[in-house]
Amino acid sequence: GYWWYSSQNHQTNGRMKNILFIHQSVELYGSDKTFLLLIKNLDTSQFFPIVILPGEGPLKSELEALEVKVIVTPVLKLYRKIFSVKNIRRFLVDFKNANRFTKELIKTYRIDLVYSNTLAVLLGFFMARKFKIKHLWHVHEIIENPNTVTFFYKMLLNSPYTSKIIYNSKATANFWTTNSVSKAKTKVIWNGLDEFVDVKKPTKDEIRKSYFHATNETLILGIIGRISRLKGQMVFLEIFQKLVQRIPHIKLIIIGSTPPEKNYYLTEVEEFIKTLRIENHVIILPYQKDIYKFWQSIDIALVPSVEKESFGLVALEAMLAKKPVVAFDHGGVAEIIEDQKTGFLIPLHNLTIFEDAVERLINNSELRISMGEKGFNRAVSMFSTQTYSTEIEKLLTEILS
Repeated sequence: GYWWYSSQNHQTNGRMKNILFIHQSVELYGSDKTFLLLIKNLDTSQFFPIVILPGEGPLKSELEALEVKVIVTPVLKLYRKIFSVKNIRRFLVDFKNANRFTKELIKTYRIDLVYSNTLAVLLGFFMARKFKIKHLWHVHEIIENPNTVTFFYKMLLNSPYTSKIIYNSKATANFWTTNSVSKAKTKVIWNGLDEFVDVKKPTKDEIRKSYFHATNETLILGIIGRISRLKGQMVFLEIFQKLVQRIPHIKLIIIGSTPPEKNYYLTEVEEFIKTLRIENHVIILPYQKDIYKFWQSIDIALVPSVEKESFGLVALEAMLAKKPVVAFDHGGVAEIIEDQKTGFLIPLHNLTIFEDAVERLINNSELRISMGEKGFNRAVSMFSTQTYSTEIEKLLTEILS
């Protein structure tokens, strides 16, 4: 009753617009978190959201807790291994099913705009093409390889069936416009995050003791996020081995899970830790829903990503938790961290300078605190959820006017 009434009501009163949001994941990593915050802060007196997700998961539960209409159906996801006979066949079956489903969806709701959140989902583009609906693509990816995929997306982004493009950073926008994607369609809107609810000291101490097996003297370095080659866990382990030899009271905490069907990477990381003989100084924890209390129990945040992050939400989370951040200087993360003020931006692949920066923070508690405070102020003033949501709402209004 509620959803039928809401949709019918706002279709006739002419004030609200039906927006179909399509998202490629059901977890709560980077783009999932910012998507959830957008829906949470959307002005429902103007916009009525309907969300398509590819399956069950924590994001779906969070959206349903907000009483948002969520539909589970194939989102026509493009991924690296799609070009095998088996996967192409599966994609074609999904395409056929999605076609049938979208016809029913259009009958039920008069969709004013399709909002594709990330390049990975192709369903929104095909809907815009078939039903001549306005289409907004929110791009969270820099895809440097393979060239064929870059070229494919360039065609889709330049197509008349893509009305407007939001890029999550200047770095992302520069990449695609340099690859001949129309600048006229471009709008850069930085991701935003809510401020953390402060975690009280007993909880911090409990986390450090129970999860990190740390004493009062232990200094905790943290890498939080997907466990994958891109995120650079293996690269930092090489640096960490050298640091431990000189500074034995440090520990490295890695929190995150591998992408689906890539558990082998976690095994590789674990084996590498054994090879380096640093098992007593490294703890790996799976994805944690309540990440705030873990951030606040860490002393130094690390973002050793070896490929360009389109934004770098982990760096923003760390700054909101008042932690100094050491990261490689490329991609969107370079727009978040202010070098020498809120952390250190290190030339890509320069492990010696990365090691020196981390050691400097380990040995200087005053620097850690001052960088953490400055990072917090920068995060709150430049990357708030309110600014993020307001900018997107302005664009939605502009497209739909």
